[in-house]
Amino acid sequence: MQTRTYGDLFKITSALIGTGGQLDVTEQDQLSHFINRRFQQAFDESPVWPRYFVSSEARDIILLNVANSLSSAVNGNYKILGQDASGYNVYRLFDSTLYHVFRDGTTWKITQSSTVTLAADGTYSVTGGTTRHLEQDAEKKANPYDVVVWSNNNSETFSVTKPNESLIPFTETNKNSIGDFNRIHRKQAFLNNSSLEYEFFVDFNGANILNIANSTDNEAFVSYKKQFTPFTVTSDYYNSVVEVPGEFFNYIAHAVYADFLRVQNRQEQALAEEQVAQTYLALELEKIDIRSNTNTINKRFSTYVNRQSR
Repeated sequence: MQTRTYGDLFKITSALIGTGGQLDVTEQDQLSHFINRRFQQAFDESPVWPRYFVSSEARDIILLNVANSLSSAVNGNYKILGQDASGYNVYRLFDSTLYHVFRDGTTWKITQSSTVTLAADGTYSVTGGTTRHLEQDAEKKANPYDVVVWSNNNSETFSVTKPNESLIPFTETNKNSIGDFNRIHRKQAFLNNSSLEYEFFVDFNGANILNIANSTDNEAFVSYKKQFTPFTVTSDYYNSVVEVPGEFFNYIAHAVYADFLRVQNRQEQALAEEQVAQTYLALELEKIDIRSNTNTINKRFSTYVNRQSR
């Protein structure tokens, strides 16, 4: 996709302001703040800017939480790796390979620095490491979150629980941070076959899937908008080669000029310049609308009666 440079943006905006050269240092700093403000405004205008949209990416689902262990490294959210030879879930700490919750014979264990092996039949086994917590119930449980008594239970404050909903966090190692969740499917979507789409709600921790199809599913496919990242240029603005999205360039330049006019109390001129900026942004948004009305990325359903974006 096309980009321009931050230096070009500064030069064009300065030319619109009419300095005949470079702004003074204070005004340059002010301009940089205006640019970031308008950059985020443009970014927020659409959930499916092509530059920032990721379609149907596999993301881990959190299905277990360990809390209040004196061995603090084992605390956290766990995902299902798969099942062992007896059909019981094998869990691993999210974004780690060293901590596991699994059933050893008839007893649930939580281990540190253990090793997982994937067999040819697709089952998992865990060996080695240090046992941090061990199930103490006389009547053994089928799931770790049903265990009543654990060893090393930290005065009974230690807990292993199942979240009310299946959680997909905003962040995951080696993947983009999620800014806004758009759609979540059970399998990879937008291919030849249809895929079950989940309802979900978003809270501080991430997206909570409602009524997951199978409690052993360890991933879902998320379509999302990347997290907003402002420009971090703090000096030598006019020569910066930091990339500016081409689709936002003219909008930012004219919108920032409008901001400067307001600072100078030139309200009528600012309003006129704001309209110029909005026209540039509307043209880019129209391109998205045209694409959205002919595909399914941003729609939940489509019929012969109504094929508008939803």
